[in-house]
Amino acid sequence: MGLKIRLARGGTKKRPFYRIVIADVRSPRDGRFIEKVGTYNPLLGKDNENRVTLVEDRIKHWLGHGATPTDRVARFLGAADIIAMPAQKNNPEKAKPKAKAQERLREQEEAKVAKADAAAAAAEEAKAAAAAPAEEAPAEEAPAEEAPAEEAPAEDAPAEEETAS
Repeated sequence: MGLKIRLARGGTKKRPFYRIVIADVRSPRDGRFIEKVGTYNPLLGKDNENRVTLVEDRIKHWLGHGATPTDRVARFLGAADIIAMPAQKNNPEKAKPKAKAQERLREQEEAKVAKADAAAAAAEEAKAAAAAPAEEAPAEEAPAEEAPAEEAPAEDAPAEEETAS
């Protein structure tokens, strides 16, 4: 007869409460069990001492008789230093983004690279522009003096049209 230390659900709808029980592997989750050895209330905070309660001496007794804990119960027992803390299972293939998400990430990286290149090019142009006006400053002042002379005839032209009408 194979024994498991597992959770049996109790509580109401959307208000779970679990008993930690010793049960035959063939019995249903919430069915017949041999002994109740603790409780688990997921609605309480993680730092609450009543979230997980264990009867350590009975758990050690059943572990000595060949009972194997489920993954969740093994984590509880590891946290209570009854057994060694089990390694976290991680399936990196399952956690990877799918094809469309990978394509979106690639496009975002390309956009960042293009933006960085554009910023670098703009910085170089700004440096070149900062060096160039110091040499060409007298050339730019000359057209600025001619501009007011060109505006004066433009003002006279509308006045002539008004008198002709």
